[in-house]
Amino acid sequence: MAVRVNTSIFILCISILLSTSHSQQLTTSFYHKSCPRFEQIMQDTTTNKQIASPTTAGAALRLFFHDCLVDGCDASVLISSTPFNKAERDADINLSLPGDGFDVVVRAKTALELACPGVVSCADILAVATRNLVSMMGGPFYNVQLGRRDGRVSQASRAENTLPKPIMSMDRIIMIFKSIGFSVQEMVALTGAHTIGFTHCSQISSDIYNYSRTSQFDPSYNPRYAAGLRNACADYRKNPSLSVFNDIMTPRIFDNSYYKNLPKGLGVLRSDRALVMDRRTRPFVELYSRDQKAFFDAFARAIEKLSLYGVKTGRRGEIRRRCDSVN
Repeated sequence: MAVRVNTSIFILCISILLSTSHSQQLTTSFYHKSCPRFEQIMQDTTTNKQIASPTTAGAALRLFFHDCLVDGCDASVLISSTPFNKAERDADINLSLPGDGFDVVVRAKTALELACPGVVSCADILAVATRNLVSMMGGPFYNVQLGRRDGRVSQASRAENTLPKPIMSMDRIIMIFKSIGFSVQEMVALTGAHTIGFTHCSQISSDIYNYSRTSQFDPSYNPRYAAGLRNACADYRKNPSLSVFNDIMTPRIFDNSYYKNLPKGLGVLRSDRALVMDRRTRPFVELYSRDQKAFFDAFARAIEKLSLYGVKTGRRGEIRRRCDSVN
């Protein structure tokens, strides 16, 4: 009888230890005592950076997505490559990530290290910077749970094999999001992030130049829009940095204009235009195009959920001294 009781107690203790080691509690007040000025420093940094560089919001939002979708929100996308490891940021799909997204994190980390050294993770900085910038652009304010640790692993191959690409079929894109626990509706809501930011011309060149024997551009484009894109991107081979806004109507406002554009053939990326052509995604495009509050509510819920995906806490991560390298 004693052996059975002791065995039960032992199993219970092991279960508790395993659960706590994998799920340290995150909280919105995580830094209230350890770094009281955290929120103010983050607000000042993101505001100043956005004013100086208006593309920062879109850049940070895209950087956040590319970080979280690859093994969780652990700032692994910020790590630089070494002679021994090609990191996520140098994967082909990430080479077009705008520098302003990285820069706002570096600025915030520098300020926070002066105020409270070794306390705030780069993962938390990126999550909060993204939220602040979305809100600054007119988007919804949502809660960000804090207490993430920074990841120690960053591999370009993981990014290439995990991140959705604009040329993928809708089946494949839906499957990628489903594999990390996101519904079709949540995927469509998150894609609404394309209401701000820009796309490099090189990413759409195959859709606007020599598309087929019968058409110079993808016929799912509005013809006048395609002509405008072809003109704007004419020198993309000589100038790889050439880019176009994701939302032609209100590129600097986080609103539901992105969804209104899609039925008119005004989606920049092939995956954008596919949303309105697929029977599984079209109802949500139509909903968010006519009801901005529905979009904001859905986006806030989905990005809060994404911000908790694959979070590392406790010994599973670290607080990096520099965001571009492990300790």
